[in-house]
Formats: sequence, C-alpha cells, structure tokens
Amino acid sequence: MKVKILTLALILLGITEMFAQSGWNFPDNEKDSIYTNEKIVLYSDMMKLGNYKQSLPHLQWILFNVPSLNSSIYINGAKIFESLAETEKDPAQKRVYQDSTMMIYDLRIKYFNEEAEVMNRKSYTAYGFFKDDKSKYQELYEMYKKTFELNGNDVWDQNLLSYMDVVRRYKLTGGTIPDTEVLDIYDEIMSIVDTKMSLDKNVDRLERIADNVDKLLAATIQVDCDFIQNTLGPKLQQNPDDLKLAKNIFKLAFAGKCMEIPIFLEAIKNIYKKEPNYGMAKLIGDRSYVSKDYEMALKYYDEAIRNTDENIKQAELYLNQANIYSILDNKPKARHMAYQAIDKDPAKKEAYNFIGNLYFSSYDDCKKGVNEVEDRAVFIAAYEMYRKAGNYDAMNRAKEQFPAMETIFTYNMELGDPIRIGCWINESVGIQRRD
Repeated sequence: MKVKILTLALILLGITEMFAQSGWNFPDNEKDSIYTNEKIVLYSDMMKLGNYKQSLPHLQWILFNVPSLNSSIYINGAKIFESLAETEKDPAQKRVYQDSTMMIYDLRIKYFNEEAEVMNRKSYTAYGFFKDDKSKYQELYEMYKKTFELNGNDVWDQNLLSYMDVVRRYKLTGGTIPDTEVLDIYDEIMSIVDTKMSLDKNVDRLERIADNVDKLLAATIQVDCDFIQNTLGPKLQQNPDDLKLAKNIFKLAFAGKCMEIPIFLEAIKNIYKKEPNYGMAKLIGDRSYVSKDYEMALKYYDEAIRNTDENIKQAELYLNQANIYSILDNKPKARHMAYQAIDKDPAKKEAYNFIGNLYFSSYDDCKKGVNEVEDRAVFIAAYEMYRKAGNYDAMNRAKEQFPAMETIFTYNMELGDPIRIGCWINESVGIQRRD
C-alpha cells in the first residue's frame, strides 16, 4: 500500500513539474502541489465525463486555495457553471450558477488580466442569461458599454446585435438613456460592422446584423417628424458643419419615415459635403427628383455616377436622368442619356422601351402634314425600339399606327423603301405597313 501511495505521489510530482514548465503557478510546498494536482485531475476528469456537479467541489477548492494557478481553471470553470445553469430547473439555484459564472469571469480578469477577451465572453454569456430579466438591464448595459470600449473593432460579431437589443430593452423599461446616446451607440455598432465588412469576412452575416440593428434602432427611439424638423433642424442650420448632428437627423428621419421633411434633404447634403459617396449622392438625387427639383437631381445623379465604377449602377442613374430630360421636354438629351445607360449595361432593355416611348409621343411634334407615310415613320422607329426591348404589347400598339398599304401606294412608295425622319429624331427607317 505504501508503494502504491509513493508511486501515485511520484506521478503527481511529475505532473506538477510538467505544469510548472508550462506556466502553471503551483504552491511552493511539495505536499500542497501534489494535493493541488489531485484536485486538477479529479475536477477535469469529472468535467470531461459531463459530471459537472461532481467536478464542482474540486474546482472550488482550487479557486479558493490557489486562485492564480492557471487561467484554464477559469475557462473550464465558466464552462462548468454555465452548463449547470442551462440544465438547472430550480430558479433560485439557476441564479446561483449564473452569478457564479459571472464571478468566474471577474476572477479571471483579476488574476490573469485578459480583460478585453474576457469581457467579450462575459457579455455574450450574460445576455443569454439575463436578457429577459429587467432587474439586470442596467448591469447588462454597463457591461456591454465597457466591452465595446475595451475591444473596439475586435468585439465579437454576436455582441453587435445583442448590445443594441440591450439598449432597447433597458430604455423601454425606464432606463435613463437619452435618444442622442442611443444614436451614439448605434453609430459605434455600425462603424464596427462597416470595418468588419471591409475585411470581406462574414459579409452576409454582417449585413443581416446591420439590418437587424437598424430595426432595433427604430424600435428603441420614438421618432417624431416635427421634433426632427423644428428642434434639430434649426440646430443644423446654425451649425451646418456638425457632421454628427447631420447623421443623427438622417438616421432619425429614416427610422421614423420622415424623408419628406426639408431638413432630411439638407442633412444628407451636409453629410455628402464631408463624406462624398455614391449612396448619399443618389439619395439626394432621388429626393430632389421626388420634390421636382430637377436641376438638383441631375447634378447629384452626375455626382453619384462619378462616385461608382459599377456599370449597372451607372446605367440606372443615366436612365434616371433620361426620365428627367423627358419631363423637361428635352427629348434629344433624354435619348442620349438612355443610350448612355445601354452603353453601360446592354441588358438594360427598359432603356430601349424608353426611347420607343419618346418616338411614339413625337408624332404631333414631328409631322409635316405633307406625306402621311413620312409622318407615320416615327411609329416605325418606335416599333424598332420596342422590339429591342422585347415589349410585344408596345410593338403591336406602334404597328397599329403604321401607314396602310393603300396610303403607301398613294404616295408612290414601296415596302422597305428608306425614309429619313427629320425633326429631333433624325434617323432612317424602312417603310412598313399596318396589318
């Protein structure tokens, strides 16, 4: 028996020496070191078998007697207490395990620092534990705030959405967070999302996170359009270089569907001056188009075109400009912009349809009243554009306006003869007849 005990002691002593060489802080006393090793073996073996309750007394002895032994005891300890909390049915005991998990994270920080990484883990675990417990919302809020301060762009992806949800829950249950602070937190989260997306990692997941963060913002702040226009609007007019205020107005107005108020457009323009980009320029163009400020719309569509290298996006913008020139009754310019759209994106069939409509509507403007076949050639030109667009209904409407066969004979002309269309169209077509 004494031989067995001696053998076990030697084995444990060997384990102790091995641990000592790999960063473990065992007691100086050999007897205490061996006993500590026994506790390590017992708690870790029980944990590996899933016997978390049986491992707990041995872990607790280590935590109490040798708290600076190794960070692994806190990593494993968090796993043990969290697992016990998940399976515990008694609410009181469940809370004991949950609070013990939080304490384990705090002790790991105390003895081994690693605060940023530990706070990432602690916040995520705490959110799962306490997201439905109103009494914990302030604590959760402060915990997440610290986590983001410590980690910046290294905050876990899964903590991005949960932070916004914590803010929502805390504020809507009486937490003293002003709307401006909510917006600051939203800005912080979205800035981190943008940075992470720029690294081209998990982009799809981050886009889903961003969409849900937007929805949580709208659910957190009660947006009043009059407040934005009449309270925040004058402040922006007094401080047009206040980029943060302009962005807050933009987000609040967007969340509250207040895009029609004048200050929304002004805020976008102020943002664009500081941070020019395709999206903002297009948005200004779109809002100006809706408000019938066509000169402004054309200007910012040009800005948007310059701010993107994507042909499909440029094609869309050119077609938007074509529509504006059509409204302004500048058909040559409208056609030119439509062809620009086709040049950028040959698959943009609606541009051909647009040109077809321009031709179809030009009969009264271009007819001379001398030769009906020549006058009706605009419909043949329209037909050809509709054909390229694949618009069969419009092709049929145009064909109904072709000259009749007897009319063609009347003017001593034949099918297929070329006709030059003057006016602004200035194209040649072959004569066709209606059915």
